[in-house]
Amino acid sequence: MTPNDSAFTDTLISRTVRERIVLVGVTFPHSTLAVTEAGLDELALLVGTAGADVMERIIQRRSTPDPATYLGRGKAEELLAVCLAVDADTVVFDADLSPAQQRNLEKILGRTAIDRTAVILDIFAQNARTPEGRAQVELALLRYRLPRLRGRGRSFSQQAGGIGTRGPGETALEVDRRRLVRRMTRLESDLRRLDQTRRTQRKGRARSRQRTVSLVGYTNAGKSTLLNRMCGSDVLVQNRLFSTLDPRTRQLDLPGGETVLVTDTVGFVRKLPHQVVEAFRSTLEVVGESDLIIHVVDGSAPDFEGQVDAVRTVLAEIGADGLPELLVVNKADAILAQDRAGAEGDGEGRGAGEEARRLMAAHEGSVMVSARTGQGIDNLLVAMGDRLRVGDRVVELDIPWARGDVLAAVHREGEIVGEVAGEQSTRIQVVLDDVGKSRFAEFLAS
Repeated sequence: MTPNDSAFTDTLISRTVRERIVLVGVTFPHSTLAVTEAGLDELALLVGTAGADVMERIIQRRSTPDPATYLGRGKAEELLAVCLAVDADTVVFDADLSPAQQRNLEKILGRTAIDRTAVILDIFAQNARTPEGRAQVELALLRYRLPRLRGRGRSFSQQAGGIGTRGPGETALEVDRRRLVRRMTRLESDLRRLDQTRRTQRKGRARSRQRTVSLVGYTNAGKSTLLNRMCGSDVLVQNRLFSTLDPRTRQLDLPGGETVLVTDTVGFVRKLPHQVVEAFRSTLEVVGESDLIIHVVDGSAPDFEGQVDAVRTVLAEIGADGLPELLVVNKADAILAQDRAGAEGDGEGRGAGEEARRLMAAHEGSVMVSARTGQGIDNLLVAMGDRLRVGDRVVELDIPWARGDVLAAVHREGEIVGEVAGEQSTRIQVVLDDVGKSRFAEFLAS
């Protein structure tokens, strides 16, 4: 595979025609068949989002992965027969393949063999829109491709004689690798400059003392729809995986009078590639610096508890697992529809609401909403304000009438809950955080 100047001209799955795909999953002793099937169901959605069609799926039980072919030689030959029967173009594994395993499988199968990481990176390449997003995705693609470069057995021998010019020339593989590394270095430099701009913007927001809230959740949980519903914005919404890669920040007025900044972030997924987390680390830093995380869960998903665990795994990886979190179960309308269908039919779908309520009971203060219809949004806004005020407390300030600038600043900084006018000053009861209390320390009432 020869690197290009831009990874977007050579994505990992062709979309000129829809490819025919065979999915492969392996169940190991530490897992179960149900987990493997759920992984393949999600992989099928990823493949469909990438623009290909799943023709067949294969599941194998093994004690350990085969170092050479992941499946073992015999199972790989069985897989070849399946590929020939369905005329498949590509085989996708629900696991990470080593470069050697990938090469050996392609020799046996006579067709492309890729892993889950390759599919996710391909979807990211399709959906990146901003310069920063495109650079981040291209860097992740190149990091994935670097150990998978394959030589063409050709060398560039130098023709001139003399000291320093004799001997074999540089191979085509070495040239490709050097070009790839140069491109990665340039992208890393560009991203550092963009990251510095983003840090400067965040410092300005910190000085303004505006609270920040980040929407996180599994891909296609409805974060962008929720942002639009709360803030009246028009962020792109699509019923597909990873439709949002670039963070969008909007201003929101809460019922208590506070104004906060709400940021929609990239969706997470099980086995999110390490290359993606590393490339998007600067973007995801906004989550780690938030005052509150709104964890959006698709309550109509078959395994939403597994999705919650996957999101928290990524949050821990970026150092945001200790922040205040408000769990929001989304798609209340879909949950109700599933319960009705189960009650009227053969029972399939029954209990979706019960499962969602059980999840909420395990997370104190959680809220159920429907971002599509607006159900429960008012309760969510109240809950957000309450969570943000948990670390605040009411203090009394005694401000002289001559200090109108301080009085105005207090009104901007906190929530006024009481005010008594005196002859020389006014005494104000105001909700302030630690930073606000230190700012007005000289005016604290005795």
